[in-house]
Amino acid sequence: MGIFGSRNSGTATRTAAAGNPERAALTGDYTLDPAHTTIGFVARHAMVTNVKGKFLDFSGALHLDGSDPSRSSATIDVTMDSIDTGNADRDAHLKSADFFTTERFPAMTFRSTAAEALGGDDYRITGDLSILGVTKPITIDLEFNGAAKDPFGNDRVGFEGKAELLRSEWGLTWNAALETGGVLISDKIKLVFDISAVKNA
Repeated sequence: MGIFGSRNSGTATRTAAAGNPERAALTGDYTLDPAHTTIGFVARHAMVTNVKGKFLDFSGALHLDGSDPSRSSATIDVTMDSIDTGNADRDAHLKSADFFTTERFPAMTFRSTAAEALGGDDYRITGDLSILGVTKPITIDLEFNGAAKDPFGNDRVGFEGKAELLRSEWGLTWNAALETGGVLISDKIKLVFDISAVKNA
């Protein structure tokens, strides 16, 4: 995910990474820890408040490259039936044909296509997001929260991330008009990520 270099690319980035043993040691393959990872979203409701939700069932993998951040990558697979907004009726509606049609499209997937270091602890990853059989690019801004060895001897890395998308671009167009004007659910959706990943043995 581009945690090892600066905004500069090429030889300068590779040299800086090679000269930082602490970050170079993080190079490798990682698996998301679902117990300590949140994949969530925020939608504007009735023009006045936010509804927050998350997915309870997902898997993912990261590859971090300490020599060349652009070679870092990420994949995420989400089970759409695991959507949870804290309201059973709303969750059932979201799983229906009005929204995610989970019986026909059980998964949402993300496959990275590029990674970039922006400077400091800020990074950016671009990839293909697939929902309802529609695949479109999305950009996720990330903050590297650090690395540590947990009490069980696992090497962990952590990131916080955010992205915005227009759900209509993936065919999620259901809505209802309000008497006071506007619509029930915003087209713009905010995605939020709190990621903990464990280095593979």
